[in-house]
Amino acid sequence: MPRLPPILRLLQGPVKYTVVPKAHVSAKPAKTPTSAMEQAVGITVTFVGFLVPAGWVLSHLESYKKSSAA
Repeated sequence: MPRLPPILRLLQGPVKYTVVPKAHVSAKPAKTPTSAMEQAVGITVTFVGFLVPAGWVLSHLESYKKSSAA
């Protein structure tokens, strides 16, 4: 176990000097505002992306139980 601290110092060395770029956050309003239709499409796609796979798994749960028991 006495060799562990030098190894840890080796791994921590590069992390200390890593430069992280500054985020470009702006307090100004957007140049082109998002329309209501674009927002509706975005929200719909997001919900469908999450709910369709979950619904598929839940609707086929019994067949998954049967195949894993065999």
